[in-house]
Amino acid sequence: MIGAVLAGGRARRFGEDKLLFKINGKPLILYAIERLEESRLIDEIVIVASKFNAEKLRTLGYSVVVDELMVGPISGIFTALSLGDAFVVGGDMPSLIPEFIDYIIEQFNNSGKIACVPRWSNGYLEPLHSAYAQEFRDILGKRINEGRYKLYDAITSSNVCYINIEVLPQEWRISFFNVNRKEDLKNLKK
Repeated sequence: MIGAVLAGGRARRFGEDKLLFKINGKPLILYAIERLEESRLIDEIVIVASKFNAEKLRTLGYSVVVDELMVGPISGIFTALSLGDAFVVGGDMPSLIPEFIDYIIEQFNNSGKIACVPRWSNGYLEPLHSAYAQEFRDILGKRINEGRYKLYDAITSSNVCYINIEVLPQEWRISFFNVNRKEDLKNLKK
């Protein structure tokens, strides 16, 4: 299982390259990577970058693949799945819970489904904290070719396993936290 860290966003709300923004002397993206490294079921970590930031991200010492399509998370996942099954997270998710990641991967492995996605009771999905089979790439590729870029639609129209978030340990929910604005860094320090 690949740990794929999506790093192709433009960070408009943040005002600068948030993934390389240093918090306590360390780039934000390294917090997500280090948490993924703690997962016992992740075999290798890959950063999925844009052509604009790939060289900077390569300096971190991890494998970097470039999302050439740049049509949002759907093409980042499409790119990651070219390498194999992947657990996908955003590079702006510094509070990942390794035990939660392992739980999702175990559910994915046992389900035999094309993806395993956490879902809130209101139907909201957490697609950037999910496990995907390499075969899901074909579905994503077809949708991208048709100009349909909504990841939610690709997931909900496929045979996936959903994980009911509300029945899981409350403390795991911090794993979904992501940094969009500089104000969000205050929450990180807590």
